Amino acid sequence: MTAVPHDRWMQARAAVLDTGRRFDSLVGSAPDPAAMATAEWSIADSAAHVLSIAALCLLLLDPDAPPPPVPGLRELLSATNVDTVADTNSHVMRHLTERDIGVVRRDMQASIERILLVTREADPASTVTWLGDAQVTVAGVLAHLVNEMLVHGWDIARTAGLPWPMPDADAGLFFDLFLVDMIRNSYGALLNAAVRMPRHRIAVQFRSAHTTTAILELHQARVKVVAADDPYDVSLTFRPARFNLMLFGRISALRAAAGRDVVVGGPRPWRLRAFLRVVHMPNNARP
Repeated sequence: MTAVPHDRWMQARAAVLDTGRRFDSLVGSAPDPAAMATAEWSIADSAAHVLSIAALCLLLLDPDAPPPPVPGLRELLSATNVDTVADTNSHVMRHLTERDIGVVRRDMQASIERILLVTREADPASTVTWLGDAQVTVAGVLAHLVNEMLVHGWDIARTAGLPWPMPDADAGLFFDLFLVDMIRNSYGALLNAAVRMPRHRIAVQFRSAHTTTAILELHQARVKVVAADDPYDVSLTFRPARFNLMLFGRISALRAAAGRDVVVGGPRPWRLRAFLRVVHMPNNARP
């Protein structure tokens, strides 16, 4: 079982509460909920999507939570991989039709309160079954929810012309508690094994001021976390908030590099592209 430091668990809980309150205020301040936040989703759609993520978190964390009214949801989640997340989201959104901002805000806040309540005495290192039958810690579930609010909040704020601070300390929870810990436990079928795999081992060192330095190795079509003193091909130094925006397709890699939000080095930096072809995040921005 992956250990979760107590201070990181407390930080994740505080980030859910704080980011949830800020997301609620942002959505409530947007002058036109029908304005398009991405190419396909309005502000109201984006807020409803984040609510659907909170509902999924509750489904996994609270045995008493009623399942969302989405036919075949568990089977769909089990069959989802990183390249079909957008299709899964579209299916869920077709069945969760509430777009009234007042109702969405109310339900979102109720969901956050319930999530924090049911996890108050939980073991943050215990795991639940995630998309693609991956095993994610309870702390990772909370970190993922924080990231969803931060990234979709960025979409909404950009459209509405409103400020949206993205603290790197909170954004870094996604890398540490969700991504790295999921790879340590099991990512199941979440990564798409059908993509073209590199023929040789690729190891990438990830480091930032807000995360624990980790080396992820892609070898023989599997990804794992290796020892911190293992050799690596690529070093990637990043600011978590901007790095997450890049991972989820909100800003380009060129823009991230130009702003030194992501700095690539190491003896074989050209191998990063092949690594990210396999180890990547869903892009729901649809720019």
